[in-house]
Amino acid sequence: MISEKLQTAINEQIRAEMWSSNLYLSMSFYLKREGFDGFAHWLLLQSQEELQHAYDLADYVIKRGGTASVDKIDVVPQGWGSALEVFEHVYKHECHVSELIENLVKIASEEKDMPSQDFLWGYVREQVEEEATAQSIVEKLKRCGDAAGILYMDDKLGSRK
Repeated sequence: MISEKLQTAINEQIRAEMWSSNLYLSMSFYLKREGFDGFAHWLLLQSQEELQHAYDLADYVIKRGGTASVDKIDVVPQGWGSALEVFEHVYKHECHVSELIENLVKIASEEKDMPSQDFLWGYVREQVEEEATAQSIVEKLKRCGDAAGILYMDDKLGSRK
């Protein structure tokens, strides 16, 4: 059985993952409108990944005898400046998500819930990759300089599967 405290915390994370999904979807729409189909594609896949995290977290809570829930999802921003500014926001957001996940691991530890700790450590490991990927995109965009470099990066991110 999952504790009430951990169930509540995971349900908050479910909402955070859904908000993240909406954030990346909004970014995708914005960059698509700006003519960056590759960046938009990358962010659309990122949005889908975040939504899958919400599903996986809900499934885990239910498997452990708890109740998964969805509460109100706050509005996400609708516009940014450059592609670089969008991806700087992505990096900052992934760092924030890492903090949220680390807090869940701490709660699971306090509750002496080893199965949940094991489950959540998978997300900790994934966040290391998410932060590194976002930071790498930001650094490459900073080095691009001219339009040709930005268009190359747009094309490169468009190949994400």
